[in-house]
Amino acid sequence: MFEADKLKQIKEEQDKWSETVSKMTAKRPERKPDFINTSGIPLSRTYTPSDIQDMDYSNDLSLPGEYPYTRGVQPTMYRGRFWTMRQYAGFGTAEETNERYRYLLGAGQTGLSVAFDLPTQIGYDSDDMMAQGEVGKVGVAIDSIMDMEILFNEIPLEKVSTSMTINAPAAVLLAMYIVVAEKQGTSMDKLRGTIQNDILKEYSSRGTYIFPPNPSMRIITNIFEFCSQNVPQWNTISISGYHMREAGSNAVQEVAFTLANGIAYVQAAIDAGLDVDKFAPRLSFFFNAHQDFFEEIAKFRAARKMWAKIMKERFGAKEPKSLMLRFHTQTAGSSLTAQQPHNNIVRTAFEAMSAVLGGTQSLHTNSMDEALCLPSQQSVQIALRTQQLIAHETNAGDVVDPLAGSYYIESLTQEIEKQAFDYIKKIDSMGGAPEAIQQGYVQREIQDSAYSFQKDIEKKERVIVGVNKFQIKEPPPTGLLRVNPAVRDLQIAKIKKLKSERDEAKVKLCLDTLLKAAESKDNLMPPIIDAVKAMSTLGEVCDVLRGVFGEYKADLTI
Repeated sequence: MFEADKLKQIKEEQDKWSETVSKMTAKRPERKPDFINTSGIPLSRTYTPSDIQDMDYSNDLSLPGEYPYTRGVQPTMYRGRFWTMRQYAGFGTAEETNERYRYLLGAGQTGLSVAFDLPTQIGYDSDDMMAQGEVGKVGVAIDSIMDMEILFNEIPLEKVSTSMTINAPAAVLLAMYIVVAEKQGTSMDKLRGTIQNDILKEYSSRGTYIFPPNPSMRIITNIFEFCSQNVPQWNTISISGYHMREAGSNAVQEVAFTLANGIAYVQAAIDAGLDVDKFAPRLSFFFNAHQDFFEEIAKFRAARKMWAKIMKERFGAKEPKSLMLRFHTQTAGSSLTAQQPHNNIVRTAFEAMSAVLGGTQSLHTNSMDEALCLPSQQSVQIALRTQQLIAHETNAGDVVDPLAGSYYIESLTQEIEKQAFDYIKKIDSMGGAPEAIQQGYVQREIQDSAYSFQKDIEKKERVIVGVNKFQIKEPPPTGLLRVNPAVRDLQIAKIKKLKSERDEAKVKLCLDTLLKAAESKDNLMPPIIDAVKAMSTLGEVCDVLRGVFGEYKADLTI
């Protein structure tokens, strides 16, 4: 991309400049002896064309909307329309959460993002003994189609895009969503949205799994197949690096482990007989936006480029949409502090801006009080306004990939790509992501990274404002959102009412049909849809599958 003679001249000038600056710093030292980003990549004082001399414009960058999509998956990006503004929300009952959704839509939110409580995430009804103390606490409690109808009451599903953070029982919640839409008069082929449906990261980073890996992968590929034929606008999986980053991974690991999981899902679908160009266009990804501003921008660009290469070169995908890494971003929950929580507004703004400059398709901004509680309505509004300010007042979206050509950004993008591919090669040598997780490799890498990061904080080599520096005496926080413990009683009453009114013979027939499908190789989505339509509860459906597939037990010695 640069002339050899000119590069040589620039390198000589850079070396001479560095020598002069080094002499200056002997008398006037820099802030620290080494500058290293959160992934352990050493940072130079400055960057020049010599740092990206091996970059090929056509193969490494090209134009927005063109392979390898480093610069964005759409040629006009936010000049066409802004990213989808989602606020992840859910707490207590479906009635309370529906009220929050309608408030957010009225405030200008452009997509819904559903947070489910822990019992729902692991397939238990609210009246199950395992649900005690957790109903409605970290998300909304959904026990049946009755709750799902209330959740989306007065929200026309043909007009909104809905993302659901649900994994092990994703098929059941998707089935409920489809049935609610049908009751509203919207056919499933009109629905737009995403289910997370990413079980591999649950084994390595989060823990809300139900079934062992093999049946879990079967359910996922069943969803791929069903949606490609019946729900064509639905994103069938959101392959998540977010939770690995929250567990302590660095940016390079987040990209590497996420794409390694993506490779495993694509391979599983191909092995199940699916055409890669039929299901790949509906794959999506979910990344974290953390505090190292430029590293995050480079991370998003590197991930897009890597996925395009993987899909084209490894899997032989031909459709352009099969090569595009489309992703949702959430600002980093782990970066929020309970100390001086108003500082979190600023942290979130920086993180959101890095996601926008990195080309996200969808964005959630965390609320300032989330280190203390579920977000209050006021803090949610500030978080949404943060996105709206970026969109409408900063003009950050007026130029596509505005940092392209920055010597630093391009060099960092290349280095993240190189290191992430090194991780993927290592995982391939172990037999792929599921095997690497089974062996504890991914978990150990994340744990080591988290430990190193925490040590830096404790040694004050990494400053967290208000935590290990610039502390102040603060009064106890007030106005925090608390979930009423009576939520479980309300949910149990709903379940009793449901069971007293439904056709028990029909429920039994549907669950028996599901049992037979699980024991065979049939696609599980149709019988799950029939079961929830007949008023089977989430727990009843999951219990049938537990009976066939068993439950996954983590090896705590890894």
